[in-house]
Amino acid sequence: MSLFAKKSKDTATVTYISFAGDSRQVAATIGDSVMEGAIQNGVDGIVAECGGACQCATCHVYVDEAFLGLLKPIQEDEDEMLNTTASPRQSNSRLSCQIPVTKELEGLIVRTPEKQQ
Repeated sequence: MSLFAKKSKDTATVTYISFAGDSRQVAATIGDSVMEGAIQNGVDGIVAECGGACQCATCHVYVDEAFLGLLKPIQEDEDEMLNTTASPRQSNSRLSCQIPVTKELEGLIVRTPEKQQ
């Protein structure tokens, strides 16, 4: 296989629901973050000022309860950043830059908060 061969673009569907209730389904690339899927597809409500470095909390989302058990545990840096979100932190709050898209997350639903800044 060539080093320059195109990699397969396997995807999983992620649904982003805005604070206003608008829903947008995106075919997010496996291995990208949920934040990257939003930015690459022009989803409103995810600012991502730091570009995914877990330094700004402007990609805060509320993960649908049905998917929480499928996510990796929150790491210390994400936990600390979630304490600085512009909208209230909830038990299902996560930073979308810290959620890698996997096949297991097919159908993932995340809701964006009222404000990110």
